[in-house]
Amino acid sequence: MNWQAVSFDWNQARAFLATAEEGSLSAAARALGLTQPTLGRQVAALEENLGVVLFERLGRSLSLTEPGLELLDHVRAMGDAAGQLSLAASGQSQTIEGQVCITASDLASALRLPPILERLRKVAPGIEVEVVASNAVRDLRRREADIAIRHVRPEQPDLIAKLVQETSARFYASAAYIEKHGRPASARALSEADFIGFEDPERMLPVLNALGLSLTRRNFKIVSANGVVVWEMVKQGLGIGVMTREIAALTPGIECVVPELDPIPVPVWLVTHRELHTSRRIRLVFDFLAEALQEEISDKP
Repeated sequence: MNWQAVSFDWNQARAFLATAEEGSLSAAARALGLTQPTLGRQVAALEENLGVVLFERLGRSLSLTEPGLELLDHVRAMGDAAGQLSLAASGQSQTIEGQVCITASDLASALRLPPILERLRKVAPGIEVEVVASNAVRDLRRREADIAIRHVRPEQPDLIAKLVQETSARFYASAAYIEKHGRPASARALSEADFIGFEDPERMLPVLNALGLSLTRRNFKIVSANGVVVWEMVKQGLGIGVMTREIAALTPGIECVVPELDPIPVPVWLVTHRELHTSRRIRLVFDFLAEALQEEISDKP
């Protein structure tokens, strides 16, 4: 590189870029935290060093000259490079701070996220996490959350989704239920059992009956839209529930019934908005969640 050909410093180029983008010296000075005279001197120094006039005054406003327009794209590229340099440097620091909002189902929020967030706190203590425990699909495009843990792949092109891994769900019952009703030994026995339903059982009936069961709406004695409530009913012996293996593994006194039946595949997707994925703190949390969830799933039998 011919260093002698570089006859200006970055502060001068930054002053020019800010003035061009903000539209005036006063606005650019506010954006950069400088006084207007200081900023004006930097722009004038750049014009002198380059031997060109970058702005012309039109009353109280500034307008880019033709040389200014030609140089603007080059200076913007310098600004982008400076931003990338700052971002890369911040990635080496442990002082990443700010709030990140994560949405997940109520069960995942209550049982799966706590140990993961405890580990995240040690890695990035400056990050504040808000957990939105909801079984509704939050709209990330409207910033209802920064990161979502979902079981359905999003279709919107402006969302980034990563398939963490395929997990599975099976039938589970508590020791109290088995003691009272006996252990189901077959798909036929399950067809005569009491189930705890999540929201509208009609949506799950085709999936469950495809496994060889013959369930009807009457098998679902209790129904709730709250996953924590559903699982608590199962724990207390009121019926059999369908649950992912991770949640079941975290619950004492629960066991799989009729394990020879094919498991129900359950994908785990981690989703964020494309723009938010460039945020250092959100990218850190996104990558941390992806790794933690994948490790958790791969550790389960």
